[in-house]
Amino acid sequence: MDKNYKTTGSVVGVISNLVTVKVDGPVSQNEICYVKLGDTDLMAEVIKIIGDIAYIQVFESTRGLKVGATVEFMQHMLEVTLGPGILSKNYDGLQNDLDKMDATFLKIGEYTNPLEDDKLWEFSPTATLGDKVTAGDWLGSVKENWIDHKIMVPFSFDKEYIVKEVVPAGKYTIKDTIAKLADADGHTINVTMTQKWAVKKPIKVYKDKPMPAKVLETGVRTIDTLNPITEGGTGFIPGPFGCGKTVLQHAIAKQAEADIIIITACGERANEVVEIFTEFPELIDPRTGRKLNDRTTIICNTSNMPVAAREASVYTGMTIAEYYRSMGLRVLLLADSTSRWAQALREMSNRLEELPGQDAFPVDLSAIISSFYARAGFVHLNNGKTGSVTFIGTVSPAGGNLKEPVTESTKKAARCFYALSQDRADGKRYPAVEPIESYSKYLDYEQVQNYLANKVSPDWVNEIMKTKNIILRGKEAKEQINILGDDGVPIEYHLRFWKSELIDFVILQQDAFDNIDANTPMERQKYMLELILSICDAKFNFDSFEEINPYFKRIINAMKQMNYSEFNSENFNKYLNDVNQTLQERRVE
Repeated sequence: MDKNYKTTGSVVGVISNLVTVKVDGPVSQNEICYVKLGDTDLMAEVIKIIGDIAYIQVFESTRGLKVGATVEFMQHMLEVTLGPGILSKNYDGLQNDLDKMDATFLKIGEYTNPLEDDKLWEFSPTATLGDKVTAGDWLGSVKENWIDHKIMVPFSFDKEYIVKEVVPAGKYTIKDTIAKLADADGHTINVTMTQKWAVKKPIKVYKDKPMPAKVLETGVRTIDTLNPITEGGTGFIPGPFGCGKTVLQHAIAKQAEADIIIITACGERANEVVEIFTEFPELIDPRTGRKLNDRTTIICNTSNMPVAAREASVYTGMTIAEYYRSMGLRVLLLADSTSRWAQALREMSNRLEELPGQDAFPVDLSAIISSFYARAGFVHLNNGKTGSVTFIGTVSPAGGNLKEPVTESTKKAARCFYALSQDRADGKRYPAVEPIESYSKYLDYEQVQNYLANKVSPDWVNEIMKTKNIILRGKEAKEQINILGDDGVPIEYHLRFWKSELIDFVILQQDAFDNIDANTPMERQKYMLELILSICDAKFNFDSFEEINPYFKRIINAMKQMNYSEFNSENFNKYLNDVNQTLQERRVE
């Protein structure tokens, strides 16, 4: 068949964003096509094929589309353009540059160039003549903001090539040829700074090796201390509306040990997304002192955008993350909220009249979520360098029901579970991560245990388990006190409760808006936890339960002031001295 031949078709049915097309030739699953609506072309994707009938999901509003409209199939899947200039951009799920669009609402059929074709980049070659290269190998680099952006052999190249020519250091546009490669047959291929890649096809330019166990520090104590996530790991944050998912994600994005941040808003309300657009350009990166936006890309699809575009946004974000991972960078991908993505899948599945699963979600929802989460990971590149994509998604279950299908399916895929509690949020205990229900499966990995033993403390994992046990015993004591009354339980129950409160107020709760308390380094987390555990191990002399409450509140208030003070500063040591003096009043040696 002629490579230039493109299959065409005719619309035979329209149900909102689901359009049925009778085709005159071959089409492929997930192939991109354009539907004619007057003088406008609407982008769509093939999601089902039965004989000569193709079911396509249109990424735009189909209002006004009629039976008989022509459709042209493009012979490629949904792609993103990869190259210098992605950072600091605001894209939609189809990688349209939102800053290039003037209208309040996106115009139907308007697609913009994601990169700047005429911008000059200072290119520095690293490959030399005669080098043997394969897909993903580095040919040179440019400075993208302050990030060392690698120019790579396109991922679609499936052979070994020899570098025949590489341009000298200088300024070039992304369309200029920067290298010429020769294959085994002697054919010469020109390489520019850009390439395209299908978003639903993982980028693989690495060697399969065991994943090392390096914990990703986020600066959030309830995560780093109790339920750490590894570099290249996966986690998710479920919780009802108003429990602080967005603020927690912002805190992680700002403070985590990552080189690149990618934020995907897949179906959130516009007012929540506006906060990202307005706040991120103003935030200062605590790691570099530069603007946080310099190493951030935002992919935005609000709840009033078509469901198909929402469904595409998470794949676009993951593909861009994999691209930067191939440069040997640590990438943090945050998706808010994957519930909207799942709802988009449900909507299209219902329109296709497929057999519904629980709550009408697709029967294969769990498999779809698992295959997506599996794209995160720590990789060893072909050149010996390493890179990672750490993925943390949020889930917004209706009514805060953590037993609904999206939460349950994500639980099977993600290794870290940070459950937000309505009760903790109502009690203003932020971040509202429920310490009993939340977990990190990475703590069971021998490699992670060894890493924490070497990096933090030889007994660190045992101290984490001990802390969780104190919190659990405190919760049980609180329930007994509530049932039997303050004077109906032994003094020991009040001590258990207030020891768990000490951990809650000093470790679990954190002020995301305080310059010092917002970000707690691991050294400080270790110091504070071990100080608290020493208090929990101590024996105290109280004559009645009335003496316990004010005593522990004094300790808690002093230690909270320690959290607001520079570590080991004069102020910090002053409050530490107050704690020690208070302990001497009642502690039994």
